[in-house]
Amino acid sequence: MTVNGSVAFVTGGNRGLGDRFVRALLEAGASKVYAAARDPRKVTAAGAIPIALDITDPAAVRSAAEQAPDVTLLINNAGTSSGASVLDGDLDAFRTDFETHVLGTLAVSRAFAPVLARNGGGAILNVLSVLSWWAMPDAAGYCAAKSAAWSVTNALRVQLAGQGTQVSALHVGYMDTDLVAALDVPKSDPADIARIALEGVDKGLHEIVADEISRQVRGALSAGVEALYPQSAH
Repeated sequence: MTVNGSVAFVTGGNRGLGDRFVRALLEAGASKVYAAARDPRKVTAAGAIPIALDITDPAAVRSAAEQAPDVTLLINNAGTSSGASVLDGDLDAFRTDFETHVLGTLAVSRAFAPVLARNGGGAILNVLSVLSWWAMPDAAGYCAAKSAAWSVTNALRVQLAGQGTQVSALHVGYMDTDLVAALDVPKSDPADIARIALEGVDKGLHEIVADEISRQVRGALSAGVEALYPQSAH
């Protein structure tokens, strides 16, 4: 997949990492960039084509795919973070995380899969997280949803290989966006992450591990539960 000359569709393209993706795509030579948002008036990147889209609304998803029949690169970026904890988090908050990160991402991927096939295969990039691999009790809803989204991404990769669609996953930790504005922790520049992700798509990478914390956690996966969660060791 080559980003230069592509026709891209970015969900959640109005702010944060999504906005940076839209701008990075235009700078990288994408021939057209659709920026989808619940309120398309909030899309500010010059040259982008705003489209109204709530990824949890099946009718809106179908409409978006009909409005963008020339897409060759789909970036599933839209997301939420309920902050639901594992023992006392509201189950409706868990449902919101799953409706967005899992079912919403799947619905958009399903709607655009035939579009990509008609246009030569193209690529899908799913924005996941280091929390796809590492669970935090205080954000269990988000972590579980991202883990499930990773599983869906792997299934899409296998299923869509036959039509020539490349499927990539982006894993990244904290970024300097509204989502974690209240946290006093080191954060990556989302513009840098967007650039790294698009370079990974260009290279055909299945997993794009964008920062040091994600590399550390991935490396610990093979070492067992105690390596990721030392407090669980006996």
